[in-house]
Amino acid sequence: MSSISTTNERAVADKESVFSASGLTKVYRMGEVDVHALRGVDLDLYPGEFVVILGPSGSGKSTLLNILGGLDVPTDGSVRYRDHDLTAADEGELTRYRREHVGFVFQFYNLIAGLTAIENVAIVADISDNPLEPAEALRMVDLQDRQDHYPSQLSGGEQQRVAIARAIGKRPDVLLCDEPTGALDVKTGIVVLNAIARINKELGTLTAVITHNASIGAMADRVVYLSDGRITEIRVNAVKKSAIELVW
Repeated sequence: MSSISTTNERAVADKESVFSASGLTKVYRMGEVDVHALRGVDLDLYPGEFVVILGPSGSGKSTLLNILGGLDVPTDGSVRYRDHDLTAADEGELTRYRREHVGFVFQFYNLIAGLTAIENVAIVADISDNPLEPAEALRMVDLQDRQDHYPSQLSGGEQQRVAIARAIGKRPDVLLCDEPTGALDVKTGIVVLNAIARINKELGTLTAVITHNASIGAMADRVVYLSDGRITEIRVNAVKKSAIELVW
């Protein structure tokens, strides 16, 4: 793995990591064929970072994110969340970890059609120990005026922002986003990315966004490049761009 070492990168590395992955390997059995999704990935992620994980389809991005989020387990290697060994956790412990520490945002919104925006957020906040008020979570994504609307009354971008508000409703330590703009047009994607960046800045939430869109990397503190299940490069941005400055 090649990397660019800078003063900023060393400053980040001086912090205690939120995630520490070592030798992560994931092999899926597809009939008689073994598919190697990850091939010995080493990666540390730090408090308050905005990290973009870039790579083509099949590079292992989603598999890596799912393992960090406790949705999947590696075939080999280890991953720690602070002082917890996720690879040694049972399903009950992983469920508790996801509930207490991780917010997920996916390409598709998965909102409950029969609930309003604020009710969709509240169902997560209600099971959390230290939640944001649902109205505050919607304010952070600029949807305070749409809180009583149902998903069918919202645009795709608005639904995605409700999904983001739902993810942060439990005030998670980690926000993991899997292609959050993949189903959106450019203009709407900019609004969604601005909402994610605002949450990262205001709540200090470690944020990891996976995408195949290289331009989004300019928003990040660090960009992790994946190819064929391996990290090929890690770059540090000395200056970050806002979503509206990106060249799509």
